[in-house]
Amino acid sequence: MTVSIGSHVLGGGNPVYVIAEIGLNHNGDVELAKQLIDVAARAGANAVKFQKRTPDIATPEHMRDTRRETPWGTMTYLQYRHRIEFGLDEYVEIGDYATLSGLDWFASPWDVPSVDFLESLGVVAHKVASASLTDTALLEALRATGKPVLLSTGMSTIEQIDRALSVLGTDRVILMHATSTYPMEPEEANLKVIATLRDRYAGIPVGYSGHERGLQISLAAVALGAVAVERHITLDRTMWGSDHAASLEPGGLEHLVRDIRVIETALGDGVKRIYPGEFAPMAKLRRIPA
Repeated sequence: MTVSIGSHVLGGGNPVYVIAEIGLNHNGDVELAKQLIDVAARAGANAVKFQKRTPDIATPEHMRDTRRETPWGTMTYLQYRHRIEFGLDEYVEIGDYATLSGLDWFASPWDVPSVDFLESLGVVAHKVASASLTDTALLEALRATGKPVLLSTGMSTIEQIDRALSVLGTDRVILMHATSTYPMEPEEANLKVIATLRDRYAGIPVGYSGHERGLQISLAAVALGAVAVERHITLDRTMWGSDHAASLEPGGLEHLVRDIRVIETALGDGVKRIYPGEFAPMAKLRRIPA
């Protein structure tokens, strides 16, 4: 089965769909968001993704009054969430900027009002963050949009994934294998789960959402058949914010996209053949002709 996002078709042997996750790495700054969109476009990514919250709904109760040191001073976690959240004007600006840069754009809504907000902006798809996989009301709202949904599966059991798919349906879903540690160590990648998900949910395309340092694990996911790869991006991993350390800097994203395209070419079609470049070595080295 294939799923279309914008002008791209995921699955069925089509090119890997590369998502540059800006998330909250814009730190509430529209100009920084635009710089990150530029990074994604220059690298050859297919899409940029953000996160959208209604802070008073999406912030867990036990976290709201927790004090946090920020570049804007000490504030509660809820105040911080309000501080970095983009509103309508900002999303119109960055959404238009992404589109004009040749990129699809969408976001992870963390609550039902955020689904409605993103729908009003005409996003091409929605992403379910791993933390939201068990939010039935959110999944129902996403199903009702009729849009493609990328479902991240970090911090989730197979049984929880089953329940989420029973709500979302399976006709417009891409499963994204993920491990929700930041940054993720190689021993927690468990890339063989890509095959496990593909076998269990036959027909649903399976991709990979990574939080590791470096490129190797994401590239291995492509070799194992991931139809999409999502990685956080940043201008500088030392910037303030919880996701920067597990993000790719501009050069890293460029190398990721380049190497994904090389791997796609190298995987071929599985048909054993003799290539033209082998004829001269064959004539020189093979002692007994067939």
